[in-house]
Amino acid sequence: MDRLEAMTILLAAVEAGSLSAASRQLRIPLATVSRRVSELEAHLNVRLVLRGGRKLVLTDAGRDYVASCRQIMENIEEVERTAAGEYRAPQGDLIISAPLVIGRNHVIPVLVEFLRTYPEIRAHIHLSDRVSNLLEEHVDLAVRLGELPDSDMIATRVALISRVLCASPAYLQSRGVPERPEDLTSHDCITYEGYSAADMWEFRQGQTSQVIKVSSRLSVNLAEAAVIAASTDAGVARVLSDQVDHLLKAGTLVRLLQDFEPAPMPVSLVYPSQRQVPLKLRAFIDFATPLLRERLGYKRP
Repeated sequence: MDRLEAMTILLAAVEAGSLSAASRQLRIPLATVSRRVSELEAHLNVRLVLRGGRKLVLTDAGRDYVASCRQIMENIEEVERTAAGEYRAPQGDLIISAPLVIGRNHVIPVLVEFLRTYPEIRAHIHLSDRVSNLLEEHVDLAVRLGELPDSDMIATRVALISRVLCASPAYLQSRGVPERPEDLTSHDCITYEGYSAADMWEFRQGQTSQVIKVSSRLSVNLAEAAVIAASTDAGVARVLSDQVDHLLKAGTLVRLLQDFEPAPMPVSLVYPSQRQVPLKLRAFIDFATPLLRERLGYKRP
């Protein structure tokens, strides 16, 4: 049995959620996937996965073994990167995750300029408002919005972005202009499913904050959709200032309740803590940080 191959197949099954999904992902027969996992269990003389359900479930021993396998694979990848010269010169594949709008408007232009400067680097960027798991999805660096939880990740702040309330002039003419956060309970609000409590909007006045449960007639799963809906008179939306600055300047949207806006959200470059940061990642951080700060108007305190 090739133990490294068996470990790779087991990890693929865990990440994909099932043996059949791993079979499709790895493009090998399901029988081979199942046999390799069984051979691994026989070699270890312990049950790693519980079969029979639709979703793969690890035993306690399986969870511990998979965690060790991940560490082994990371060590192998680091050895290979070292052998390939990744720590001697910026080169190789750089995988980046970023929110849709900030990624499209700011990260991609900076990344294109970076690639012109470093011709030995190949980049892959995933634009999504979903928060990716950097370790499980093998992402080198992510652009994150909001306060970051305590973790082993390293973060570099590149911006502060406000969450603004806005609506179209036509909507406000027909429904009136809210003067206080409480007024939103009688307005049509556009909520964004990307937030855990989409219809609970935070406001601030001085040092105190309050949360208002808004009345949502339209819920969207992309922040851009909320902007479009607000621009076409559907109601009041809360979006990031970077998404609507041009529409506010053009008069297509009107900023509301500015005196009650919550504290701005940080925008950070986040990457896993590691013994030796690959030069491709260090080069991108050093290159992108000042450019993103300039584009997003951030001045360090």
